[in-house]
Amino acid sequence: MAFCNSIKLEKGMYNVGGKSFTDVLEQLDPSENYKGTSLENLDAYQRQLKRFNIKVSGPGCDMVEKFFSTSDSAVLFPEFLTRAIKQGIQSSEVLSSIVAATTKIEGVDYRSITSSVDALASSAPNYISEGGSLRSVNVTKNTNLVSLKKHGRLLSSSYEALRFQNLDVIAVILKQIGIDIANEQLGDALTELMGSGETAVGEIKATYASGTTTAALSYSHLLQLWKGLSPYKLNVMLASSNTINDILSLSEMRDATAGLDFQGTGNIVTPMGAKIILCEGVTGKKIIGLDKDFALQMIQSGDVVVEYDKVIDKQLERAGITMTTGFSKIFGDAVKCLNYSV
Repeated sequence: MAFCNSIKLEKGMYNVGGKSFTDVLEQLDPSENYKGTSLENLDAYQRQLKRFNIKVSGPGCDMVEKFFSTSDSAVLFPEFLTRAIKQGIQSSEVLSSIVAATTKIEGVDYRSITSSVDALASSAPNYISEGGSLRSVNVTKNTNLVSLKKHGRLLSSSYEALRFQNLDVIAVILKQIGIDIANEQLGDALTELMGSGETAVGEIKATYASGTTTAALSYSHLLQLWKGLSPYKLNVMLASSNTINDILSLSEMRDATAGLDFQGTGNIVTPMGAKIILCEGVTGKKIIGLDKDFALQMIQSGDVVVEYDKVIDKQLERAGITMTTGFSKIFGDAVKCLNYSV
């Protein structure tokens, strides 16, 4: 008999500091012990689903009540909720396209870092001569703590209303919750990218020919953004639907390959190779351009939190689902804002 079939499951496994429920299971039942067996491709949680013969998707998908057939299997249900919500969060194309690094912490206080390079004297060569000194890269902590915000939803439903629902249908609802949370996190990310005061994003004002009063976007304006971001690469643009419409209306965007890619995949690629992402939070005639590999850090306090005790005890009427995150610019010059209004 596989060891996974003898593990005693209990609520306390959700309350181990710095570890998820699956982490605790993996510690008790390491996946490496199953190499070369029929369970090799399953993680510790999936082995528990198999132990209780719970199918969460596909043909023969079980109903919610299958989780509650025993007191042990009921402990697995909060992790099912968490995984489905995470799938929704991770499906957010925007966040994954603008975050350069994700830092997970325990607690609610985090101080990010920044770096700067000593300026090169105008008369100095850009190489190190014999006996010369190296330019310093100064890494320092930022003065202010990163503001972490909690986003979530209250799962309000009776067990009786859910018990005969298929798990794959419930998963779809949970994924949508995850998408909603990700969209709210995107608003926080955009606020950080835009900044304010000393941390305000560098603005590039579109220039027009002498005597021109029109505020129409032109290809030369996109080139201004591309050039203004140097030495960083312009690989992501965030814009509203109206602005994207202006971009797609440019003659340079009528390239056959660009058109086929948009029609076939829905992905919009500019002539400079940057990916354009719809973001209604960018108001007015503005485009946020950034180098996704250097601009933004995401700080995540803990993981997706589900009130596991209420879920296990079938008290779903007021079961909270939350996630706490914050954002910090890594290199402020890796993001610019093009303003093409007159």
